Amino acid sequence: MHAIQPETSGAPRAVPLPAQRAAAPVEGFAVVDVETTGLGRSDRVISAGVYQLDAEGDVTDHWYTLVNPERDPGPVWIHGLTRGMLAGAPTFPEIADEFAERLRDRVLVAHNALFDWNMISREFSRAGLRAPVDQRICTMVLSRDLRLPLPNGKLASLAAHFGVQQRQAHNALDDARVLAEAFRPSLHLARSGGVPLPLQNCVAVTDLGEDEPVSAARSSWTGSSYRQAKKRPPCPYPNPGRWEDGKPLVQGMRVAFTGDTATDRELLEDRAVEAGLHIATSVSRLTSLLVTNEPGTWSGKARKAREVGTPVIGEDAFLQLLREVAPHPGA
Repeated sequence: MHAIQPETSGAPRAVPLPAQRAAAPVEGFAVVDVETTGLGRSDRVISAGVYQLDAEGDVTDHWYTLVNPERDPGPVWIHGLTRGMLAGAPTFPEIADEFAERLRDRVLVAHNALFDWNMISREFSRAGLRAPVDQRICTMVLSRDLRLPLPNGKLASLAAHFGVQQRQAHNALDDARVLAEAFRPSLHLARSGGVPLPLQNCVAVTDLGEDEPVSAARSSWTGSSYRQAKKRPPCPYPNPGRWEDGKPLVQGMRVAFTGDTATDRELLEDRAVEAGLHIATSVSRLTSLLVTNEPGTWSGKARKAREVGTPVIGEDAFLQLLREVAPHPGA
């Protein structure tokens, strides 16, 4: 564990926004975690936890709510929230105002913040609102910038580094608490070491797609309606090799997809690219991983994967791995 140097006493410092918004300092931070029905653009928030911190990282308040997604709750074996437990919960429009007040004039902090921001922003958009957040900080990126000696990008590893005890993983309130307790010493380390906070502007998401049925998403990638793959910039990280079972994905890994996916394929690939992965259009000995819901299929990619020994996993497993992609060792 790193020694944490106390900051100089005095009035709490406001956290400035970028130069163009310097006239509007924020009050502090909103450390957020949401549990969801899945990771696609049509998935819904089913619980939210928020810890409000002042500008020094001290907790001032916390809040938690279940949210009725008015649909199947998704991977109950992960978040533990059943349809029955959510049936009497408020819908997102019913809690949107209170949620907004917990976020207003604060920098949103989350572990894999792009995911949480996208899910929150889409829920506000569905309610005809905009989440009152201008900037976010991803603690995965902050940990990398601080060069913390973590074995992977998991929240559990960050918590263990700072001696924070997890009580109920994948519970939105407890995950937000754990992250708040780990963020405070991270914040102090950044300030004492002169490391800039990795602030990112938050752009409201409007590509909802919540009315698109799963069957339509699947059919768009099969048969005559197949779309050409999107041209993407080169991955900035060299290939670190094959994925190994029980270990996280690592930035630069080459990931290929084949067959139907419940999540829109382009969205899957976008999320993979945002996490620092390379999208492979074919399978070879250099391919780190093949994602398919039909491992026994006789598609060309699946056959090649079996031939060269490329690891193969299903879509659900890939989506979970995608939440905690490890930084490239050379980054």
